Amino acid sequence: MIKWLWIVILGLSLLFSCQDTDEYTVHPKENFEALWRILDENYCFFDYKEVDWNEVHDRYAVQIKDTMNQFALFDLMADMLRELKDGHTNLYSSFNVARYWDWYKDYPSNFYEELNDAYLGKDYKIAGGLKYLRMADDQIGYVRYSSFSNALGESNLDYMFYHFKECKALIIDIRNNGGGSLAYSERFASRFIKEKTHVGYIVHKTGKGHNDFSKPYPTVLEPSKRICWFRPVVVLTNRHCYSAANDFVMKMRMFPQVTIIGDKTGGGSGFPFTSELPNGWTVRFSACPMLDNEKQLTEFGIEPDISVSIIDSDLLGGKDTILEEAILYLLKMTEK
Repeated sequence: MIKWLWIVILGLSLLFSCQDTDEYTVHPKENFEALWRILDENYCFFDYKEVDWNEVHDRYAVQIKDTMNQFALFDLMADMLRELKDGHTNLYSSFNVARYWDWYKDYPSNFYEELNDAYLGKDYKIAGGLKYLRMADDQIGYVRYSSFSNALGESNLDYMFYHFKECKALIIDIRNNGGGSLAYSERFASRFIKEKTHVGYIVHKTGKGHNDFSKPYPTVLEPSKRICWFRPVVVLTNRHCYSAANDFVMKMRMFPQVTIIGDKTGGGSGFPFTSELPNGWTVRFSACPMLDNEKQLTEFGIEPDISVSIIDSDLLGGKDTILEEAILYLLKMTEK
């Protein structure tokens, strides 16, 4: 898959290099038009999200004033970008970052850091970005991976799996994991397959039209040559699982020994790219759709196999409903 990403990045770079480059200017109208045009020619989900980008332009363009300061301009353009409802789309200036976080803020948390700390206790182990320990009388391995931006080396995974060698099952908790490196998603997922597996597709823009896309290129996951795990696995999810975390769930749900438990993920299946405005601000946006193995988008999230939410009464009693459901599910499965 990483090879295809480099091909896509090269293609996007060539596409962007063909665009006219404006000289530096802080003029509000020119920067607004530059931002709108960059998205118009390169954003990948207009039709999928049923966004009329021309209508959005006309609605915001009339609000641009030659006398508006940079802060007012930033706020206006940030509001325009939020019309895309895309967590991968941001506007960066030296004084603020525009973001869209409603993909998880409008939903139940289904994860609480203090509650998770209570389950981890004081004696858990740390390997790179992983926190892990044995639970349920050492029958189940539990690993907490809070961000795919945190280091995940091959040796980290080896030590973790070796620590769980006597366990019957494994829980991977990626709740509140907002994403990070797709390379780490691929590295982790490769430990759960025995043979080369087709896990999805990726496409890239080939022109400036909203529907100018390449054919879907298949992405393949190679099995790791190191320690692998083929016993039962549960992956815990919530709405805050986004981008690389969503990609990890998309892969893992394909494997026969894996069950997804918790809440629907937040999505984020557009590979992001960046461009610069005439005033030096930077915009990041979804440029390449990444599809699952059935050529379906997961931009709006992935449903779990077993839907569970944290119950208020459990929370008051210091109990994580989702984690407890996973433990019970795996204990029943391994009794068979």
